[in-house]
Amino acid sequence: MFENIAYSGTREEQYKTALSQLKSLIADEPDRVANLANASALLKQCLNDTNWAGFYLYDGKELVLGPFQGLPACIRIPLGKGVCGTSASERRTLRIADVHEFPGHIACDAASNSEIVVPLVKGDTLIGVLDIDSPLKERFDAEDQSFLEQFAEILVGAL
Repeated sequence: MFENIAYSGTREEQYKTALSQLKSLIADEPDRVANLANASALLKQCLNDTNWAGFYLYDGKELVLGPFQGLPACIRIPLGKGVCGTSASERRTLRIADVHEFPGHIACDAASNSEIVVPLVKGDTLIGVLDIDSPLKERFDAEDQSFLEQFAEILVGAL
């Protein structure tokens, strides 16, 4: 059973707690949607100053909206378009300090000002992306990126 806790200590300690919680949440659950839904809820709970946390899944042609926490979002994103599509096509994490300066940014929530997107790749196969938005500019730093890449790696291992 999941226990809602107050995250305390340094950010590194908080992130270690969240990674431990993720492992527990997905340990015995084989269903992809259930695991992604719980993962998005966990991220929304543990990451301050965010307004959207969730997943876009690759269907073989484009990214399609998956489980998330936040306002309704764009449903389909072509590879190479916006931050999510670019991260997926380049298969690298993109940390964007000001989304309004990103060429071709897709604005699903007008309140979003910064974004981080981590590709979900298993072997050579693109599964999708993890997408986190914030109303603050420059919300995400290298420590957030390291945590989210670890988070994605744990999750991909269970998918």
